[in-house]
Amino acid sequence: MMKMTLAEIARVVKAQPLSETVGSQVATGVAFDSRRLKPGMLFVPLRGERDGHEFIPAAAAAGAVATFVAEDHLPMTTKLPTLVVPDPLAAMQKLAQYYLLMKVNPKVVAITGSNGKTTTKDMTAAILATQYHVVKTPDNYNNEIGVPMTILSMEPNTEVLVLEMGMDRPGQLHALSSLAEPDVAVITMIGEAHIEFFKTRAKIADAKMEITDGLKEDGTFIFNGDEPLLVSRAKQVTQSQETFGLHPENTLFAHSISGHRNHTEFTVEQWPELTFSIPIMGEYNVVNALAALLVGRRFHVKPEAMQKALVHFQVTANRTQWLIGDVGEQILSDVYNANPTAMKAVIHDFSEFQTAGRHIAVLGDMLELGEQSRALHAGLADALDPHEIQEVYLYGSEMQALAEALTTKYPQDQVHYYPLDAKSTMIRDLQNDVGHDDMVLLKASHGLHLETVLAALVAGGHA
Repeated sequence: MMKMTLAEIARVVKAQPLSETVGSQVATGVAFDSRRLKPGMLFVPLRGERDGHEFIPAAAAAGAVATFVAEDHLPMTTKLPTLVVPDPLAAMQKLAQYYLLMKVNPKVVAITGSNGKTTTKDMTAAILATQYHVVKTPDNYNNEIGVPMTILSMEPNTEVLVLEMGMDRPGQLHALSSLAEPDVAVITMIGEAHIEFFKTRAKIADAKMEITDGLKEDGTFIFNGDEPLLVSRAKQVTQSQETFGLHPENTLFAHSISGHRNHTEFTVEQWPELTFSIPIMGEYNVVNALAALLVGRRFHVKPEAMQKALVHFQVTANRTQWLIGDVGEQILSDVYNANPTAMKAVIHDFSEFQTAGRHIAVLGDMLELGEQSRALHAGLADALDPHEIQEVYLYGSEMQALAEALTTKYPQDQVHYYPLDAKSTMIRDLQNDVGHDDMVLLKASHGLHLETVLAALVAGGHA
């Protein structure tokens, strides 16, 4: 946890102290939410749905040692020692960079990607923790607020900092990478997340490559070598590079992948005597594990230690879970996010699990796909085979495009389409259709709220 005198903080962020009490007092952390502030912390009022300056009195009551105040909010009446800055968020970012580079100076691993960055972060941290004192991004604190907050929460003895970095616009990763100056930069994959804004996967790849902008000269760029968009762009990066994937051309590649409901096993060409196991399903998560293994190798962690670390690593946000339904059916629920890449991957894995009954896929709209949404929904038809997925339930306005695309692939009575106002009808039809031996997949963006469908199938009630 950061410990710094107010005088030093004022000097670092070039603040104008508003009171003589700003001096040797020590701030023992930073908070931007007055409800989470602990005594001794510096309060950072940020502009959101409400202006954080409104909560300065609450921060004072909670024991804040001082507060930033934006210049355009003067005059400000408060008993707290006050540091006046042009922009509190920019000041917090500057303070975080100073604390990172001048006070703690750990090695930094920065991870981004359209899918898999949180899982890869968790795997990487677990591997590195076998040998180093590691701090990682909590939850998904991966933006211009979360990254500096993660940095400022580090203990002084931190040896490696594993930062997840997200983005939804050009320039965001440039800023985060320039702030953290990583020793290792990782890109897990390029998907269609935020394609509504970027328009093409190529432009998404351009934005993801910004993570290398702050990469140290002697740093390492680790990326998915199965992605041509990254391979071509990596030629412009001067730092050393390593790749991972499922093709033999990569620095590290996996084979003999064996998928199970709650874990996946695989081997790696470089260490043929070892069988690796991760406690989550999916070939796509094996690829994430390869990225983590490459980072571990870069930090000289022994393969056997990495193998043990992966077996029981703790996943921050593993939304995929198996449940038993009301009539005994097996349900694979993944209802908190969806994009075409992730949807196809989950459908592929789901179809390979054995069951005495039918495979039933319940798929809802994928949101934020912009003008390409209809085509991307229709494109899911490539992942659906009537011999593997016997029944398809489609819910939402965008899924109508997939329903139409499946007319040439599926018998009419095996595809069931429901508009947004017909969720209760779909639930009733599912409850009447699903049998004891069936296996059901639920997958959609969270905005479709398929968790109500899950609750009905598990509890036997109606939403």
